[in-house]
Amino acid sequence: MSLWFIHIFSSVLKIYPYKLGVLPRSLSGLVGILTSPLIHSNFSHLISNTIPLAIMGLGIFYFYPNAAYKVFAFVYFCTGLLVWIFAREVYHIGASGIVYAFVSYLFFSGIFRRDNKSITLSLIVVFLYGGLVWGVLPGLEGISWESHLLGAISGVIAAYLFRKSDPIKHYEWEDEESDVPPEKLEVSYDPEKNKFLDEL
Repeated sequence: MSLWFIHIFSSVLKIYPYKLGVLPRSLSGLVGILTSPLIHSNFSHLISNTIPLAIMGLGIFYFYPNAAYKVFAFVYFCTGLLVWIFAREVYHIGASGIVYAFVSYLFFSGIFRRDNKSITLSLIVVFLYGGLVWGVLPGLEGISWESHLLGAISGVIAAYLFRKSDPIKHYEWEDEESDVPPEKLEVSYDPEKNKFLDEL
């Protein structure tokens, strides 16, 4: 992945490109909208983002293939832009905002779409990454909780905007009406004969 190549390359050359992060409300910080998700402070930071990013990304591309590229582009730029507008005036780096956007998208897609597949996927996401909700609150020093919160908001917006993409498949037999009247679709039990009698 490009995230690993960039981090290994900068580590070997002993370069720390933090200035490629988002610096809110600064013209020079606008470039960070494109580059900040590619920059990580250390390998621990990189690993903690890579695993959920891969899992959630695969989930989106597998279950919502028509919307996947649009969702990725939207949350990538929307998260960075919102961070540039609303976050603290420090450099914000890392792909955690995208991670939160992906998790949020998968969860809220189940709410907006209301089909069994999406709802099931939402429950799985809650089970796997429900603890991430605490990351949107101000807490540990050096953590960009704004990226987490604004990424999650971007995911909600994307889930609503693309809720009609990848509609659930319906089969012809699901829409076929039975030729048998509803009142004939009953089964009765005859206690004297000790068996069920099909009234058909």
